[in-house]
This record gives sequence, C-alpha cells and structure tokens, in this order.
Amino acid sequence: MQIEISSKHMELTPAIEEYANKKVEKFERFYDRIQRVEVVIDKVKSGYLTEIITDIEGRTPFIATSEHEDLYASIDQGIDRSKRQLTDHKSKLRDNKHTTPTRGNEI
Repeated sequence: MQIEISSKHMELTPAIEEYANKKVEKFERFYDRIQRVEVVIDKVKSGYLTEIITDIEGRTPFIATSEHEDLYASIDQGIDRSKRQLTDHKSKLRDNKHTTPTRGNEI
C-alpha cells in the first residue's frame, strides 16, 4: 500500500505527516486490497479541509472529505469516514447469503 500525503496553501510539517501516516497505515485492518491512499490537507477560511482518496483494486476510488477548525480533528474525521467506506464495501462483498426465506411465513 502506497501512502501519499500532500498539502495545499500551507506547509506540511513532519508532525502532521507522521500523524496522518500513522492513522492511514491502519486501513489494512479493514480491507486488504488497498493499492494507494492519498491524503490532501487544504487550508481554507473556516479551518482545514482533509480529503482522503483510497484506491482499491478493481473499484473506483473512495473519496472521504471532512472540514473542521482543528487540523487533527479534520484528519480524524476523514479517517473515520474512510474506515466506514472500507468496512461497508467489505461487508457488501461478503454478504452473499440470502437471508429471506424461500417459502412463505408458516406458523
């Protein structure tokens, strides 16, 4: 899994880069076919905008955006949304059991 962290309209410090990298490395726990994750942090008027693009094998990329006044909170919200997207996708792939009964409701 390749991890790319970049920023717009601000300087990316090693502490921010390390924090985001540490959070993104945990994505493999939720889905193992991740090819690349790109984190883009942007400074906007109201705070920070974080965009996380997760490229998965055989699928269009998942994009999670979050905006918050605090940089670390913005990163955390984006990470949480990406995790939810990955777990939802994984559950859709694995949920191939048909739970509806084949016959009517008999008592």
